[in-house]
Amino acid sequence: MTVIDDIDVSVFNHLESDVRSYCRSWPTVFGSAQGSWVRAEDGREFLDFFAGAGALNYGHNNPLLKQALIDYIAQDGITHGLDMSTVAKRDFLETFEDLILRPRGLDYKVQFPGPTGANSVEAALKLARKVTGRESIINFTNAFHGMTLGALSVTGNSMKRAGAGIPLVHATPMPFDNYFDGVTEDFHWFSRVLDDSGSGLNRPAAVIVETVQGEGGVNVARPEWLRALADLCAERDILLIVDDVQMGCGRTGPFFSFEVAGITPDIVTLSKSIGGYGLPMALTLFKRELDVWGPGEHNGTFRGNNPAFVTARVALEQYWSDNAMHQATLAKGERIRESFSNMADSFAGVSTRGRGLVQGLVFDQPDRAAKVCAMAFESGLLAETSGPSDEVVKLLPPLTITDAELAHGLSILAEATAKVCS
Repeated sequence: MTVIDDIDVSVFNHLESDVRSYCRSWPTVFGSAQGSWVRAEDGREFLDFFAGAGALNYGHNNPLLKQALIDYIAQDGITHGLDMSTVAKRDFLETFEDLILRPRGLDYKVQFPGPTGANSVEAALKLARKVTGRESIINFTNAFHGMTLGALSVTGNSMKRAGAGIPLVHATPMPFDNYFDGVTEDFHWFSRVLDDSGSGLNRPAAVIVETVQGEGGVNVARPEWLRALADLCAERDILLIVDDVQMGCGRTGPFFSFEVAGITPDIVTLSKSIGGYGLPMALTLFKRELDVWGPGEHNGTFRGNNPAFVTARVALEQYWSDNAMHQATLAKGERIRESFSNMADSFAGVSTRGRGLVQGLVFDQPDRAAKVCAMAFESGLLAETSGPSDEVVKLLPPLTITDAELAHGLSILAEATAKVCS
């Protein structure tokens, strides 16, 4: 029997692949969760600043969503429906249009590509190539878009890319905003090679971008950079794909992370918190004129998760019928920024960046980020690292976290940072 602090983990070590990762940082067995808290099998409680990598924006077992789900199951509602028309899907689509699309002036068609963010990205890339008749995609340094082959081809992390086992082709990386620390204009190279017949760069089908690179280290694109990117794409007949899998559904404040820039992407990918309750669900949104799919040309067995339609609808009704969630998220994000700024002022080699409720504490000595997260775990807080060298402590707390819970978690992080940096 393999035991960690009197917790039996033998079955995981015996049967589960070594590919698992989060359990290595948080060596315990979790049993229950509610709101912003997760409880381990041994009774220890952890404040969750991870929120399912952004899949639990409304917290664990949100009672409003849970009751709707229980009622739907109790009434023998459709669970598995492929892409058949169902009451649950109709109710979600009507609510999504009424509360999200129409108020923002977005005339998008909705595709259910499969249950994950990677499914949504694959559909977006495939559609862009079909629409334009071109193959290549422009992606950005430090990007992360998923672990399937198409999504991996536009991902920057060398370790993740190496796992593909084959060449990842038809994608060309360009520098993300501030990649050169402001020394070189980011778009100079991009626009030059697009217009230079001798550059060797084929005209791309699309550009795919995250407005905030979460896995890449909480790298925040300026609104003016995003607007310039959108203009560049429009002027050259290149489709713009915004990957909002992690940063959408209110993570940065507004429902879509690109709203701050005032742009309208051609294609948008959504997953993680769109289902509301943590149930698998993904959307690919695209301008109406781009809907060139033939019936069944892109499909999947689990693209119609009806229980997720139910919880997604209730989440939209409860949290996006007004501007309250947007404003509360910005206010809570500002509290984290102030706390992190104090830490950065107190310790050499520490800085901060972020937007809304995705915030990063950056360490010049990368190993310190992991040490802070490990110490925080021992004090009852879940937080992960990100960035190419895992140099960033990345916070993704539930949007529904209380001010008191937020203050408690930040005090744990401040104490851990002080111990690691002293």
